[in-house]
Amino acid sequence: MCGFAGEVHFSPSTADPGTVARMGEVLRPRGPDGAGLFQQGPVALAHRRLRVIDLSEHAQQPMTDAALGLSLVFNGCIYNYRALRRELEALDYRFFSDGDTEVVLKSFHAWGWECVKRFHGMFAFAVWERDRGRLTLARDRFGIKPLYFASTPKRLRFASTLPALLAAGDIDTAIDPIALHHYLSWHAVVPAPHTIVQGIKKLPAATVATFERDGTGREHRYWSLSVREDPALASLKDVEREAMVEEALRTAVRRRMVADVPVGVLLSGGVDSSLIVALLAQMGQRELQTFSIGFADAGGEAGDEFRYSDLVARRFETNHYQIRIPTPDLLQVLPDTIAAMSEPMVSYDNVAFYLLSREVSRHLKVVQSGQGADEVFAGYHWYPKLAHSTQAVADYAAVFFDRDHEALLATVQPRWHTDDVSRAFVERHFATADAATALDKALHVDSTVMLADDPLKRVDNMTMAWSLEARVPFLDHELVELAGRLPAQDKLKDGGKGVLKAIARRLLPREVVDRPKGYFPVPALKYLDGPVLDLVRDALNSRSARERGLFRPQALAPWLAQPGEHLTPLRGSKLWQVALLELWLQARGL
Repeated sequence: MCGFAGEVHFSPSTADPGTVARMGEVLRPRGPDGAGLFQQGPVALAHRRLRVIDLSEHAQQPMTDAALGLSLVFNGCIYNYRALRRELEALDYRFFSDGDTEVVLKSFHAWGWECVKRFHGMFAFAVWERDRGRLTLARDRFGIKPLYFASTPKRLRFASTLPALLAAGDIDTAIDPIALHHYLSWHAVVPAPHTIVQGIKKLPAATVATFERDGTGREHRYWSLSVREDPALASLKDVEREAMVEEALRTAVRRRMVADVPVGVLLSGGVDSSLIVALLAQMGQRELQTFSIGFADAGGEAGDEFRYSDLVARRFETNHYQIRIPTPDLLQVLPDTIAAMSEPMVSYDNVAFYLLSREVSRHLKVVQSGQGADEVFAGYHWYPKLAHSTQAVADYAAVFFDRDHEALLATVQPRWHTDDVSRAFVERHFATADAATALDKALHVDSTVMLADDPLKRVDNMTMAWSLEARVPFLDHELVELAGRLPAQDKLKDGGKGVLKAIARRLLPREVVDRPKGYFPVPALKYLDGPVLDLVRDALNSRSARERGLFRPQALAPWLAQPGEHLTPLRGSKLWQVALLELWLQARGL
């Protein structure tokens, strides 16, 4: 629901409101409904507002309560803000607005940084304590809302997007070799705190960071996920566990209808988004607006799933918008899609989300979406392969990583070589995660790391590029905690997401449930050809690419000659992955 930026000085100097305003201007698409700037001594804060809850000027940001000595910038939505407000009013707090922003501010005053443990929602925020000279940054449990920062011994800058920090200047813009290794190994997933830009980091999910007046800082991880079977749950009948999941999902969907504007649904036609529509219909939601997108076929692959989304829209009598995108339109917006990325992301459906968001934003400001169900309920094809694994790290890397370490070293120039940091990251995570089996460990790393730095980042970047807020009920933390306690078979059966499919069979047309898993299909990008291939060749042969010297020409030559023949284990184009990075760097002027 917004974007923010700021800086705080740890030396006896004054923050520069001009620099912070420049960062805020970059965030304009995230919040076109209002802008605010606050500066007080060593701190300056900027905010761009998308009006979703409390549409009045009383909820404008940056929000300052002089009596409490606090100033806040906040991005996201706290779904249980009304209940928290009642708690705070019982503690004699008085409110001047009707939204969730002031609830965050006063919750912080009442309970300190641990207030985040009480929040149901998606959020990133910064709080300045005037009297202590202390700054606190916080991010939600799954990293749904982004938060980047750039620090020096004397100053900290932070923002909702990486490009906003670049706009401030004075950034080390060299490529981070560790991030490059992750990007090329882990399907463009670059875990926090790294980004592809050496001088910019990101706050990890489920983390609060505090910075004192002298610049000393510390981080607190306030939530962790357990993925291991609960014997008490396993002893119940299947239908009892199904009922528990259905009720938790119903609660999650209901929570995400909290808004002072209409809330629609991105309806792909798959089980996840279709379940959201079905549950909303059961709750009595009328005149629900739903949206689907499709592209031209290519390479013998269908470019849409309208057949299934139409079935759901008819069943529940939604006001449905079927959006067809001709290939020339896709190619035309590809540069804008890349420019909208805070970090380079290779998934083909970035452009689908970008175009879908463009169309939806003409009708609505808020939608629910089905992201997260696959990572939480084992919907991807690699999970069954890990069910009986005795070599968790090796088997996970075999099904998910785009290339092994030796292949990566053969792809990049020697100056970018590192140790096998991606494999080492997974080893550390698997060794420390509260997860029992190889499957549990894979679900854990995908839910808590991969999800934040691929699907969720994609959805946030592409929707907010068009001032559209996307909410993800499958990542309600109580639902995810319940899923983590389920027997593995509840998730693996029926080809994955078994418990969700069992619920769906009672609510949805059978054709929607009993079909192969679908994705946002964008065949023109998967099968690089024509103008897209020309764009790729131009990027990789450009002067800036040659001067940067990331990739070995001999590695790229066969990919350029036959791009459709060189795919990763996840059926992604190796050529698109390296070209996308170059295109992103060029779009950033790096």
